[in-house]
Amino acid sequence: MRAIVATDQAAGAAGVKLMERPEPQAAINDVVVQIHASAFTGDELTWPSTWTDRAGRDRTPSIPGHEVAGVVTALGYGTTGLSIGQRVFGLTDWYRDGTLAEYVAVEARNLTPLPGDVDFTVGAALVMPGLTAWQGLFEHGRLRAGQSVLVHGAAGVVGSMASQLARAAGAYVIGSGRAAARQAALDFGAQEFVDLDNDALEDVGKVDLVFDVLGGHIAKRSAGMIRAGGTLVTIAGPTEARPSGGLTIDFVVEADRAQLGEVVQRVRDGRLRTNIGKVAVLDDAVAAFNPTKRIKGKTVIRVHP
Repeated sequence: MRAIVATDQAAGAAGVKLMERPEPQAAINDVVVQIHASAFTGDELTWPSTWTDRAGRDRTPSIPGHEVAGVVTALGYGTTGLSIGQRVFGLTDWYRDGTLAEYVAVEARNLTPLPGDVDFTVGAALVMPGLTAWQGLFEHGRLRAGQSVLVHGAAGVVGSMASQLARAAGAYVIGSGRAAARQAALDFGAQEFVDLDNDALEDVGKVDLVFDVLGGHIAKRSAGMIRAGGTLVTIAGPTEARPSGGLTIDFVVEADRAQLGEVVQRVRDGRLRTNIGKVAVLDDAVAAFNPTKRIKGKTVIRVHP
């Protein structure tokens, strides 16, 4: 099969190549998926899991990408809950070969049925942003109707999803970002916008929850804006930011079949939309890893037409 392969950690994105690789086989509780669309995160070549297995041993050449939408073509021994020919989407294991290829082997528990009225491109773009926003807001942030939430990077891939989900849940949503992102953030559900370059962040007042994708000094300043009993949730890594009388939670997104089912149903209902910035084919995926300009929104690779 054809696949995008990361060959040299020191070279980073410059070492990414389109190559022929053996087709994967389904192990116990696995399925093989013919990939129709895949998405990736721009900095994932900096993740140790791109280059090593769980024991820290080198596993190059490796196939990056962890967000997949496609069709099941094979079942491993003991696999239940899915069938050959079924449309699926989901998040693959960090330490296994990924989804920028024509086929991938995935644990069946990491996949969710993809309804026939949802395009594969939309499915792939929904996986990591949708799960990250859902888990940050509802699992870790315990967001409830009537509460207020400050979403940093509200026009970005994850922030736009968080804004929409929080607004639909009955929260009051304040978005932040650069001045140029104001209209996009409002279009994605924010009811107020804070220009981080020109506005005083603290003028927003107290909020129940901060959903942070930026870290650093923004996270530290945000901690002082949280009401007693509130939460700072961040995906930017461990932080020393601690709200007085509240919690700080940094987390890494996890695969969850039920949560993806909830998210995709909202897409079908028209209550949620993805933030796709670029769609490319597998032949152009190497260039997508080395963009000449910043892409606003998720990059999706169409693998199988």
